[in-house]
Amino acid sequence: MKRVERLHALSEMLQRGGARGYSADRLAREFAVSTRTIKRDLAALSSSGAAVWSRPGPGGGYGLAAGSTLPPVTLSSTQASALLAAVAAAPDAPYADQAAAGVQKILDVLDPVTRGRAVELAGRVWVNTVRAPSRAVRSALDEAMTAQRVVRLRYRSAADEITDRDVEPMLFASTNGQWYLIAWCRLRGAIRWFAITRVDRASVTAQPCTAHSLEEIGVPPQQARPAHGREWGVGSRN
Repeated sequence: MKRVERLHALSEMLQRGGARGYSADRLAREFAVSTRTIKRDLAALSSSGAAVWSRPGPGGGYGLAAGSTLPPVTLSSTQASALLAAVAAAPDAPYADQAAAGVQKILDVLDPVTRGRAVELAGRVWVNTVRAPSRAVRSALDEAMTAQRVVRLRYRSAADEITDRDVEPMLFASTNGQWYLIAWCRLRGAIRWFAITRVDRASVTAQPCTAHSLEEIGVPPQQARPAHGREWGVGSRN
């Protein structure tokens, strides 16, 4: 049984076990592997987002919280290496840290052969990226966009003019290899494009955004598309 198949079977068995759970020895016998392998599998399930619980001591064991499931992962080694390459090549992209963590979760539940081949292939892809904004800046911008909260920026213009301003995040956009935060600038009373590499400091405030719509930004360029890959259309910009 391949590891990814064993992880799904293990997830299903833990669900069937309900509140009583199973000991590591019982699980190891069921899948004809060592207890060490089972514990590694349990750790992989947990890191992939499954709600694995453990109860120490005599009569203890492992189980899965009701309603928790492990999504199927059937990536090929080339698909997994493509994800690794994409994340490595875009450290300045929105949610880059979350993307890296997500790819690691995928790698954790792949069978060892596929995972090893994916890492080997990714080693044949080299990236030389521009200096990414600080993690604190990226995290603040990501949080403000997700929560739709006003974010306070210390911004350095192309002319090296430094201003402090409160902005309402509306959209992240990438063009010509540069990431921008498109936001309603309260200082200027208008929509502005902020190059993320020029944001020296960012902090999320408690103030909610005032519901500026994406339509205010205007019509996207003909070659532009949203990150989900679908064409612009009714509802795709809301």
